[in-house]
Amino acid sequence: MKQKFILIVSLVAGLLAAILSKAWIDSRNAEIQREIDRVYAKAERIEVVAAGRPLPSGTTIQQSDLGFVSILASAVSGDTILKSDYLRIVGRKLVRSLDTRNPVLWSYIDGGKQAFRGLSDEIQQKMRAVSIPVSGASGVSGMVRPNDCVDVLGSFALPAQNAVEDAELEMVTLTVLQNVTVLAVGSDTQRTLGDTRGASGYSSVTLQVTPREAEILVFAQQMKGKLFLTLRNKSDVYFENDLPRVDFTQIEAELKTLNEYRQKEIRRVRTMP
Repeated sequence: MKQKFILIVSLVAGLLAAILSKAWIDSRNAEIQREIDRVYAKAERIEVVAAGRPLPSGTTIQQSDLGFVSILASAVSGDTILKSDYLRIVGRKLVRSLDTRNPVLWSYIDGGKQAFRGLSDEIQQKMRAVSIPVSGASGVSGMVRPNDCVDVLGSFALPAQNAVEDAELEMVTLTVLQNVTVLAVGSDTQRTLGDTRGASGYSSVTLQVTPREAEILVFAQQMKGKLFLTLRNKSDVYFENDLPRVDFTQIEAELKTLNEYRQKEIRRVRTMP
């Protein structure tokens, strides 16, 4: 009898302990959930593009197919399509099915995000893109391609330094900018050309420059003259300092010295092991 009583008491005590333990766990979980809700309520949220209805794979997206959902800013990745970009996917094809309110990702779109990158996406921070006209002669015979590095030279008709009359002009050539990155040739960028050797038939080259350099290039294009490109090795970061402008008098005076120097360099290179 005594043993039964002890057993009953033990069972009751165990049951009470289990009930109290569950109540404490439930209370703790509720407290944790309230804290999570409080944190989430204060967290920054961003609206992203989502399916406004069930969309099967292969659907050509219309504006009416899309909606928006709010997600935590911390959950946004490079694959996320922001609300401000939704028009960029209208008319594109889905490559997987989506249920209503499922976020639409760039990887779900035929061609992915790369198909939507414009030239502005290629420009580095604090830099600008400026286009200059070129021809076969001024553009290194069409051999320039995106991501190449060039120097920009200008040949201008300027007032002669020792002119007798104010209207007397002389042709002067000078280096305007050095080691400038080419962003595009014509309408072709590195992305659109891929691994091809280069583009052909272009009449302009777009360069990446600082805002101040952009002003210089725009001003140079308004002067009586022409801009030329010289192609350089990408690994060559050397800058020529104090390059003098060139006119006919200087060419005449320095031509012999320049040719002698070039011949010496050619012999040196050709005799190297």
